[in-house]
Amino acid sequence: MPTSRSYRDSCGIARALDVVGERWALLVVRELLLTPQRFSELRHALPHVSSNLLADRLRELEHNGVIRRSPAGSRVYELTERGRGLEPILVALGDWGIDVPQPPGPAALSATSVLIFLRGAARPDPAAPPTTCRLELGGRVWTVRMASGRVEVQAGEPATAAVSIRTEPTTLSALLNDPARLASACADGSAAVVGDMSAVERLLRSVQDGGNNSSPMSTSLSGSAK
Repeated sequence: MPTSRSYRDSCGIARALDVVGERWALLVVRELLLTPQRFSELRHALPHVSSNLLADRLRELEHNGVIRRSPAGSRVYELTERGRGLEPILVALGDWGIDVPQPPGPAALSATSVLIFLRGAARPDPAAPPTTCRLELGGRVWTVRMASGRVEVQAGEPATAAVSIRTEPTTLSALLNDPARLASACADGSAAVVGDMSAVERLLRSVQDGGNNSSPMSTSLSGSAK
């Protein structure tokens, strides 16, 4: 059953933790930052949470106005405007956690975590022409666009794309940390690239060019360049 525990403390921090301080709550919010998700998709992204506990967190967050059921279906969840206000808080937590040791393996790494890191840390050349990449990550398709010195990420197929990349979150994380590994990743099949290889190389290097050489493997969520 959902919890109803309270710190019984009037401080705004305590009241916020009454809403999102339970275990897994903020990670559910993280997973919904880029796109609405089904219960099954959240369960896949958070493999170490039980179905019952995930259901409890969803009910609590919905009751407290952080998430809502999407019109797309009763088991599809999306952030409310109030829930979306947690994004800078999560990004700040990711920045703060950069020096926290990695958990013992096997550790999960979701596509959303890597993409939030990429969106915040990348600094592509603002003088370069806009480039759109199709990214198939963990079985889901994303549109990644480099333009005006920023990287934008959206769920779904792009209308057109210079290149298509298929890989897993852990591999993309490793490539963001060391773009020179792209050729070997393609050779061993852990990444597949169709189209303009130079566009992929620019995307990967944009994180290094932004001054951030710490991948999501070491910053489970990091939203800004160091």
